[in-house]
Amino acid sequence: MTGALVRPGSVPGWLRPLVEVSGELDTQTFTAFRPPRGTASRPASVLVLFGEQGGEPDVLLLRRADTLGSHAGQVAFPGGGAEDGDGGPVATALREAEEETGVEPSGVRPVALLPELYVPVSGFAVTPVLASWDTPSPVRAVDPGETAAVARVPIAELVAPANRFQVHKPGSGWRGPAFEVNGLFVWGFTAGLLSVLLTLGGWERDWDRSDVRDVDVALAEHEARTGAGRDNSG
Repeated sequence: MTGALVRPGSVPGWLRPLVEVSGELDTQTFTAFRPPRGTASRPASVLVLFGEQGGEPDVLLLRRADTLGSHAGQVAFPGGGAEDGDGGPVATALREAEEETGVEPSGVRPVALLPELYVPVSGFAVTPVLASWDTPSPVRAVDPGETAAVARVPIAELVAPANRFQVHKPGSGWRGPAFEVNGLFVWGFTAGLLSVLLTLGGWERDWDRSDVRDVDVALAEHEARTGAGRDNSG
C-alpha cells in the first residue's frame, strides 16, 4: 500500500503537499531502475523524517561510516533491510532510525508510504516512509562503526541554487542530482529521492541543471575541502 497514513490536514502546512500527492505516485516518478527478471529483491525501508527548527522545515540525514563494506561514506536517510518481526516498512524504518541516529520512535509520526524503489547497487527494494517529527529528540551517531555523522539539514539550504548540481560517471551514461550542503555531499539514491520530494513539496527553486560534474572529481574536491570520507558506490 502506498499513500497517506494520516489525514493531510493533520500535518504541518509545509508538509501537506507531499502527503496529499503520495497516493498518486508510482515507481516511475522516482526512478527508471527495475529489478532484473527472476531476481528476488530484499525488502528495505528508509525514514524520510521531516522536522522543524525555528519555524523552518528540515530533514534528517546521516553519513555512513567510511569503513563499511557497502555505500561507505555515503550520505543517506536512516534505514536498512527488513528483519523478521518488523511487521512492515514503517517498523523497519523506525527501528533502523533508532539504531543509527538515536531518534526516539515515539516522537515520530509516519504520514505516508511512497512506492517501492529498486536500488541496483545493493539489490534492495526500498520503501521510503515519510514522517513528521512531532516531538524531536536528540540525535547522534549511535555506532561509529556504522554511522559517521548525523545532521538535520534545512530544506532552505537544500534548495539553494548554489548547493545543487548534477553528477555523472563518464562512460556509463548515468547522470543524477547532487547536493553539497552542511559539509555533506549527497548523491545517488538519496539525492534522487530528495530532488523529487523537493519538487513535489513545492520547495524547489530554479537552479543550474547545466552544471554537470564528474562524480569522482567532485567527491575528491569535497573531501579536500571538508576532510570528509568519500563514497564511490552510487
